[in-house]
Amino acid sequence: MHPYQDPTRPVDERVEDLLSRMTLEEKAGQLFHSMLMMNPDGSPVTETDGSMLPFTTPELIEGRGLTHFNLLGSHGAREMARWHNEVQEMAAATRLGIPVSLSTDPRHAFTDNIGASFNSGAFSAWPEALGLAAIRDPELVFRFADTVRREYLSVGFRTALHPQIDLATEPRWSRQSGTFGSDAALTGELVRAYVRGLQGEQLGPDSVAAMVKHFPGGGPQKDGEDPHFPHGKEQVYPGGLREHHLEPFKAAIAAGCAQMMPYYGQPVGTDWEEVGFGFNKGVIQGLLRDELGFDGIVCTDWGLLNDSRIFGEIHAARAWGVEHLSVAERTAKALDAGCDQFGGEECPEVVVELVTSGRIAESRVDTSVRRLLREKFVLGLFDERRYVDPDEAAETVGRADFTALGAAAQRRSLTVLTDGPLPLKGRPKLYVENVAAEVAAAYAEVVATPEEADLAVLRLRTPYEERPNLFESFFHSGSLAFPEPELGRVLALLAATPTVVCVNLERPAVLPEIAEHAAALIADYGASDEALLDVAFGRAKPEGRLPFELPRSMAAVEASRPDVPNDTADPVFPYGHGLEI
Repeated sequence: MHPYQDPTRPVDERVEDLLSRMTLEEKAGQLFHSMLMMNPDGSPVTETDGSMLPFTTPELIEGRGLTHFNLLGSHGAREMARWHNEVQEMAAATRLGIPVSLSTDPRHAFTDNIGASFNSGAFSAWPEALGLAAIRDPELVFRFADTVRREYLSVGFRTALHPQIDLATEPRWSRQSGTFGSDAALTGELVRAYVRGLQGEQLGPDSVAAMVKHFPGGGPQKDGEDPHFPHGKEQVYPGGLREHHLEPFKAAIAAGCAQMMPYYGQPVGTDWEEVGFGFNKGVIQGLLRDELGFDGIVCTDWGLLNDSRIFGEIHAARAWGVEHLSVAERTAKALDAGCDQFGGEECPEVVVELVTSGRIAESRVDTSVRRLLREKFVLGLFDERRYVDPDEAAETVGRADFTALGAAAQRRSLTVLTDGPLPLKGRPKLYVENVAAEVAAAYAEVVATPEEADLAVLRLRTPYEERPNLFESFFHSGSLAFPEPELGRVLALLAATPTVVCVNLERPAVLPEIAEHAAALIADYGASDEALLDVAFGRAKPEGRLPFELPRSMAAVEASRPDVPNDTADPVFPYGHGLEI
């Protein structure tokens, strides 16, 4: 037995022993955090058509020496656990047997965006992070994160690519549903509870490492466009609140978060270098590491180095500000900036060439590999936590008490903006749209037309502009106002019968006409039909308060400053609004 394989030895000794045995190629493999998919039966992918993944699982683990991956797609718990164990067995058979660290985007809510999160599927279903912010209860956030930890551990996820603690200050930005809203102090309070729930009091074998994102705050996007895409690469601070966006990250660091992800954005008009944050030495080494004292793992957001194929479409590398550099030059710049790992990339040969050519010292690679290996040891991946039990996974994921906690949180998060006839009484004749009739039948007599109804219940989503690119179509961007003819159709229903309207706020919808004419208006952030009807009929108590303001017009949105919270003129509903019924 080598010293690194001996669980009785100190972690730092094990790290140094393993590092001393690694070839440059093996070290380079640790610097890449790529993606894997699994077959429906829980077996690793050994063939790929290249539409999403350029390499198969054996090519990445055995051929390229990678040991960090995030899993794409929704699957059953037992299948995920089996797949995880097969992947670990594949890694165990390599020369040094370095275990795989498996990560995931959020999986416990309603959003399904392959670039950001997955719907809950087999896992317990909770409101989006915005809904947790609407409840404003740190203890609930802790219980949520602890539930996530337990469910993740059972299938082998050891890194959460969350929480996302950007401030929702640009109303059009597509990533707001994953945030805790526009308030820095509340976000800081909730992220402390979140990190504690995932990691415990300190990182260990029962922890899930929290990769907090997106440093130094991805909210102030120019025109609200997202820097996944070239037209959204600029991040601006016309209100001068750059430091304000750092406050939640200071709280996350104080809470001991294990990892940090910089965003894609390219700061414009500041004293920072105008390059994406993953390449930005003043931001990563200067601010995050030297000034704020973060010594954990820094993993870039996905796809900074190479162009990629997503759904068969080519997407340029998100190398904003350094588009002119070669892949090797981009890699060197990010390492020099202080990053440890490249998300969504799998080109260790580039790091090998940088070292052998003398552009990067091997000692610089060692610095990052030490951090990455140390976390594997601390999490118990070399020892008792390498494999999981598929039967235990099937019992744990979606467990009844976890599901009940999530369902209760959905109800608590609902935000009553106007109450009108709420709570509803008796069993009225009810017309429903975008609500399952079979669910509504437990509360009322469901009728086929508004004319037959005493009341109607209508569920809507925040508007967005369709984008032609398939991947970008998942990122709901652009106008927040209900367009014609949809608005006219909605207003006609509101005029025909008293209507309870529930709007899903993945972004701050512009809805002054709907607010004026609805009998009652409720906001949700991911909630079942049962949750909505329980609140509407007085069977559950809504506690939600708006996590951002709802603007009066798109003109007000366009005139607001992207870095300033709640900056639109004369909002229909201010930040924090919510009624008790």
